[in-house]
Amino acid sequence: MKRALLALMILAAPLHAEVVVALGDSITRGVRDGVGPDQTFAAVLQTLLKAKKFDAEVVNVGVGGERTDQALKRLDGDVIARKPKIVIVMYGHNDSHFDTGKSEPRLPIADFEKNLSAIVGQLRKAGIEPILMTPPRGGEGWKNGNGVNPNAKLGEYSQAIRKVAADTKSPLVDHYAHWLKREKEGVKLAEWTTDQYHANARGHIEMAELMLPVVAELLAKPPR
Repeated sequence: MKRALLALMILAAPLHAEVVVALGDSITRGVRDGVGPDQTFAAVLQTLLKAKKFDAEVVNVGVGGERTDQALKRLDGDVIARKPKIVIVMYGHNDSHFDTGKSEPRLPIADFEKNLSAIVGQLRKAGIEPILMTPPRGGEGWKNGNGVNPNAKLGEYSQAIRKVAADTKSPLVDHYAHWLKREKEGVKLAEWTTDQYHANARGHIEMAELMLPVVAELLAKPPR
């Protein structure tokens, strides 16, 4: 009788939600004029996961203006300390950006690639599953500090992300390729953004839906 009661208590006990951390820049942070905290891709992803019966908490630690070298400095305290099962990593917009009057991006692509690899390595060492993501492509009216549309350069950094994903055997969510495909099909990417490159609520839904199957597959796997 006591054993049966104990078994019922164990079955009824709530399980701890799996933690999924979204690490990135202002695209990840998401909140801005026209986008509330519950409309970011992290919030939408959590809703989608719960609809599929996953007990998961998606924690958004995006910081506006951040590059990969800065992300490395806070990886232990802001990410690994939370003991997540999965960390979603998305950078590129700030690393590849040209400031006014500058002839080189803020972070050389070789350093960008090296930093991403280091982030993946540190997460794996902590027993955490990384997912790499390319950032979404911007609209036609997007300009950098020199008045040039940054999409071509962002495409180069996106290719570096694909390379790191392949080299480290990490899952990849390719927002850049998806947004480019939809643009070629006639979508005006400005309609998915607030300012030609920060996603609006519609853009965040598009991102979360693309992420869902990749995150769900990892959540369904037993821990290493």
